Order: sequence, then C-alpha cells, then structure tokens
Amino acid sequence: MTPPKSLSRTPPSTVSATTIVSSLLTVQTSGAGFTDLTAEMAKFVRDARGREGAVTLFIRHTSASLTIQENADPAVLVDLATALNRLAPQNAGWRHDTEGPDDMPAHIKTMLTATSLHIPVLQGALALGTWQAVYLVEHRARPHRREVVLQFIGTTD
Repeated sequence: MTPPKSLSRTPPSTVSATTIVSSLLTVQTSGAGFTDLTAEMAKFVRDARGREGAVTLFIRHTSASLTIQENADPAVLVDLATALNRLAPQNAGWRHDTEGPDDMPAHIKTMLTATSLHIPVLQGALALGTWQAVYLVEHRARPHRREVVLQFIGTTD
C-alpha cells in the first residue's frame, strides 16, 4: 500500500452535546421517485437553532428510503431509478406480493439504499458538499404518506 501524496486536516474542535431536538416530518409522495428534503433539513436546523452537531434522519418504512445524491443533473436520479429497477425488477417471481407486484422490489430497494442518514452540522449549516442533496426515495408505484424522524444533537445558539 502506498501512502497518499497529500493529506490535510483542520484542528479538532470539541463540542459538548447537551441538546437534542426532535421532529416528525410527514411527506406525501406522488409515487415512485425522489423527493428533495434538503431545504426542509436546513429549515429544521434553523428552527432547532443548531450550531455544531449532527442531524439524523430515520424513515419509518420498509418500502421507501433515504439517500444523499447529486442535485445538479436530474439525469442522475433517472439513472439511479433505472439501476434500482434493474436490480429489483417487478414480476421476477417474488413470493411476497401481498400489496402488488411492486411490493417485494420496494423492500429490496430499501435494503440496498438506507433507512437512516447522519449529516454533520457545522456553524449552523448542513455540511453537505456542493452537489449533494438529501432525498426520500419512494419505491412504490402509488402515492404514500411517509414519516421521517428528524433529530439534531449538538449545541444551539
């Protein structure tokens, strides 16, 4: 293994996390696809008066998920949906089809993605990269009401 050519790191900062702020976000989806939650996450941090710490998101479902992905080119989301559909196609002989042919594929897509996210908060802002956004991914064909638990843990103003 060769060592990296260059590394740099800011000095460590210490925060004593004494505040936990929680909220339940309800999202009405319009069927399969991506819903951008980034602005709502930033608003939650502002409402919590969060300064330094982290936001945790947890979706309370097994057929929808959360992801952080590119927000600049909408084709990325189309390609991601295509990839998930190829990995877990409908009508592939799944035994579990209680709620329809998209039921088991939705569970598989959730397993392949994430049900929780952790985003650092630095100086009162989400520490996302320039092209990153937070998305709820609906894996079912028809609209659903989804619940996402939000928690900020850290210091406040």
